[in-house]
Amino acid sequence: MPTGAEVIREVKNRIDEVDPGAVRSDLESGNGNAPVLIDVRESDEFEAGHIPGARHVARGFLESRIEGAAPDRAQRVVLYCASGNRSALAADTLERQMGYENVESMTGGITLWKDRGYDVEVPRALTAEQRSRYSRHLLLPEVGIEGQLKLLDAKVLLLGAGGLGSPTALYLAAAGVGTLGIVDDDTVDVSNLQRQVIHTTDRVGEPKVDSAETSIHAINPEVEVLKYDTRLDASNIMEIIDGYDVVVDGADNFPIRYLLNDATVRLRIPVVSASILGFDGQLAIFAPYDGPCYRCLYPSPPPAELAPSCGANGVLGVLPGTMGLLQATEVIKLIVGSGDPLIGRLLLYDALAASFTELKVRRDPDCPICSRDPESISEDEMGVFPDYEAFCAAAG
Repeated sequence: MPTGAEVIREVKNRIDEVDPGAVRSDLESGNGNAPVLIDVRESDEFEAGHIPGARHVARGFLESRIEGAAPDRAQRVVLYCASGNRSALAADTLERQMGYENVESMTGGITLWKDRGYDVEVPRALTAEQRSRYSRHLLLPEVGIEGQLKLLDAKVLLLGAGGLGSPTALYLAAAGVGTLGIVDDDTVDVSNLQRQVIHTTDRVGEPKVDSAETSIHAINPEVEVLKYDTRLDASNIMEIIDGYDVVVDGADNFPIRYLLNDATVRLRIPVVSASILGFDGQLAIFAPYDGPCYRCLYPSPPPAELAPSCGANGVLGVLPGTMGLLQATEVIKLIVGSGDPLIGRLLLYDALAASFTELKVRRDPDCPICSRDPESISEDEMGVFPDYEAFCAAAG
């Protein structure tokens, strides 16, 4: 039976190896020959320091996770480990078992890379408590440590702590979003409790922002909660939303949504928007200049009789939970940069039929908002936003 050293020699005779200097040159050249660089060491080794730009796929998870890091089997892939042995075995696996066509193992691994004085990136590490709390995220190649750190650094503003804002806030807090802003000037009422699950009976009469903060910190005390116990309007919207990475729209009226659209397009902040009524919900992402804005979809508000409020028409209590969780999912995808966000698509949910329908939505080249230069949006003679209360009243 061959020894371990003999196996390694045999494998290295089969695969292609590349010198660290050549890898460094290709990574820095920008000539189109830059490889996908994969670190196949264990997580603790990767966190102690890795080559800048490397993606982490531990050798023990290679077969199940390599496609997330290198989906194109014809693309050049360079693997490295500590000394070049594990990466050689990994390269052999990719070529002989998984059909990768252009795989190399870096000679000497990161040890030789360091000996030559090349740059090494030491990432910010998670604490032991964070590694335990977010362990299921860390197992997902689409999230991992890099994605979790993005979540911890993210700032998300929730417009409303009601039916939609409740599940969204709870799950974003659980996911580790570092800062959650909440805008709501209402107090908890017993009629809210049928669907607004962030609030509890003993908090009836409390400001919703305070009640939401209590529930968020009960789930994840590390989350910073910024409370805005006020009504969003033209006088404060730019100050409130500025600096946030994503806005979650849980508003229940058209004037606020049109105002929010103007401000977020101007500041280029994506909005994850949902609405509910009766047994029906809808969801879309309005990413300024990457897809349509809210005004592209709704150039003018519908008549009041075609868009009654939940207070007038009623709503199934679990429906905002369904739509709010979809909102939270889309927020996380935007933050970590994984998947196919719901940009340019409108998702319709019929709870009675248990069916989803997807509609394509395109940017309107004549849109009164996103067809303009962002700096000109919202500026009239007085430098303020239009009166959307009057605009929507006129449409009704």
